[in-house]
Amino acid sequence: MFGDRIGSVEVLAALLVLLVVFRGPVAEAISSPRLQTWTTVFISVMVQAVPFLVFGVVLSAVIAVFVPRSFWAKALPKHPALAVPVASCAGVILPGCECGAVPIAGSLIRRGVTPAAALAFLLAAPAINPIVLTATAVAFPANPEMVVGRGVASLIVAMVMGWLWLRLGRADWIRLPHRPDLDGLSKSRAFWSAVRHDVVHAGGFLVLGAMAAACINVLVPERWLQTLADNPILSVLALAVLAVLLSICSEADAFVAASLSQFSLTARLAFLVVGPMVDLKLISMQAGVFGRRFAFRFAPATFALAILVAVGVGAVIF
Repeated sequence: MFGDRIGSVEVLAALLVLLVVFRGPVAEAISSPRLQTWTTVFISVMVQAVPFLVFGVVLSAVIAVFVPRSFWAKALPKHPALAVPVASCAGVILPGCECGAVPIAGSLIRRGVTPAAALAFLLAAPAINPIVLTATAVAFPANPEMVVGRGVASLIVAMVMGWLWLRLGRADWIRLPHRPDLDGLSKSRAFWSAVRHDVVHAGGFLVLGAMAAACINVLVPERWLQTLADNPILSVLALAVLAVLLSICSEADAFVAASLSQFSLTARLAFLVVGPMVDLKLISMQAGVFGRRFAFRFAPATFALAILVAVGVGAVIF
């Protein structure tokens, strides 16, 4: 007698039967150019992001297991307002992208770092690290000022958002997910336990963000870009929104920005400043690591400030 519970074997068998019955429509759908584009965008986002996500998760586990809390008390200034710029500049020495910075920032908060400093690091690290700045220089060989503009604007946004959190942020907006109890394990077992936990948790939200980015990429007509590029104000807003929707890794976004030659340098600077700080996969990951209440407040504020700072810096250097 079979039980009433349907298991994975039954589900798999049903799916195989459906694929055989509807093999014609399924084959036609798979060959669709739009579906192929969706698949290409989804895979590209995942391929770009996963290595750096893993790097960030491993570094996060190292911080959680091997770095004592007393280290952060010595490494960062005691005054939170001074810790913010120090944490922002720390992003220079970590060659990671935004996917890795999210779990690192969560681990820093768990280790007693003031949230304002951890969030400043979260925003600065993906945009001012040497790999990203080098990629930007390669993508804009005729405009070396783009490297300076990106670094300066990103650093300003990170520090201002950190100071704003000190002024306006509330502790109950951050809801870090439950972590395994690492205290009773050996350091090696605790390390791998933390890695597995964060990969599963952050990776799930990365997949959701990559799927959303792929859907938007397929649905937005390319002809809209040229129309928007002719308007100085709308062009900045358009590329800022596009950066959010495309969710490109910060190590690769400079090459995409360089290809959008119909847009002004200021608009492309906004694309480069906004992208590593606010995009679909980041919002999803921030919601998973810090909680929805945090993400739905932090992301819009960062988006608005990044546009204002990018326009201001662009007006000075271009």
